[in-house]
Amino acid sequence: MSIRDVLVTGGAGYIGSHLVDSLVSRGYQVTVLDNLEPQVHRSGTWPSYANPKAQYVRGDVRDRAVFEPLVLASQAVVHFGAAVSVGQSMYQVDRYVDVNTRGTALLLDILVNTKHKVEKVLVASSIGVYGEGAYTCRTHGPVAPTIRGEQQLAARDWEQRCPSCGEHVQSIPTPEDKALYRDNIYSMTKYHQEEMVLLIGKTYGIPAVAPRFFNVYGPRQSLSNPYAGVAAIWLSRLLNGKQPVVFEDGGQLRDFVSIHDVVDCLVLMLEKPGADYLPVNVGSGQTVTILEIAQLLARLLGSAIEPQVTQTGRKFDIRHNTADITCARQTLGFEPKVTLEQGFTELIEWARNSPDGAVDFFDKALDELKQKGLLVQN
Repeated sequence: MSIRDVLVTGGAGYIGSHLVDSLVSRGYQVTVLDNLEPQVHRSGTWPSYANPKAQYVRGDVRDRAVFEPLVLASQAVVHFGAAVSVGQSMYQVDRYVDVNTRGTALLLDILVNTKHKVEKVLVASSIGVYGEGAYTCRTHGPVAPTIRGEQQLAARDWEQRCPSCGEHVQSIPTPEDKALYRDNIYSMTKYHQEEMVLLIGKTYGIPAVAPRFFNVYGPRQSLSNPYAGVAAIWLSRLLNGKQPVVFEDGGQLRDFVSIHDVVDCLVLMLEKPGADYLPVNVGSGQTVTILEIAQLLARLLGSAIEPQVTQTGRKFDIRHNTADITCARQTLGFEPKVTLEQGFTELIEWARNSPDGAVDFFDKALDELKQKGLLVQN
């Protein structure tokens, strides 16, 4: 039986809504379950970009009475409904574990204990499950250092060191088989989600894939959510005439991938069996510093505002993590197409015309981190 009916939890959100559009255009019958989290959907109503050809249900992934009938009516479930923020998860521990881990547990409980027709499950995972990315030491070869200590950050010794000899190590692209290390509650819940889904999938023969998203950017990112991705936060700052705030020295290496490439990869995961029962990196395969991204946004905006490089660290931050996308290429035939210049130009054009505007709440979020003792003072 070919898949035609797809349930997308969190489908009013950023990645979910783009996937909904792609699935609808390909002839799928799509149902969206979303609680319209106020931190993301400030109006409390369905966003203007909600696809009129999809069915929308407002509800919570922790509410079995709402969730179960939608699962039973579907042939595939794309589970994106989650609380999303590294920093906030460190002081809203109960909420993050409840929404992310328990919400996913409920989905799996439904699949295990009811007669259903689900043939595929995708669960959103994250770069966060790795903790730090992969590194190599000149003496000891591949190494996996854990989070940098407060003393190291306070000394502005930003680069990672070899766990064996203490020398600085070099960042390399991170493959899926790299040792995992969760250094915050959000990443722990992402690990819970992907491990539970892949385990139940294998045990009960339900094909499942855990896309590990790297730094996704593009239209529909919440410009007023101070816990969103850094690109959206910085763009909101620039649009409000304020400096983008870059922690440490700005030399952190990341992989920024366009939402359009992400959606292409997700569709391949739904339609092809090659990645079944696997975690799969979803990135561009390109490496860039976060300072370069902040500068690129300003240049494309035509703004003379320079980023504020703080030379201070946050206790939960990693130094480097970029994507090795060999698995996605080999199992799915995935190939990213959108360049950074193209992708960020599109993001800026959308932001300038966004009906919701860009309200900057970054300073409020930064104050919360300070109050919780998550910033390292030099």
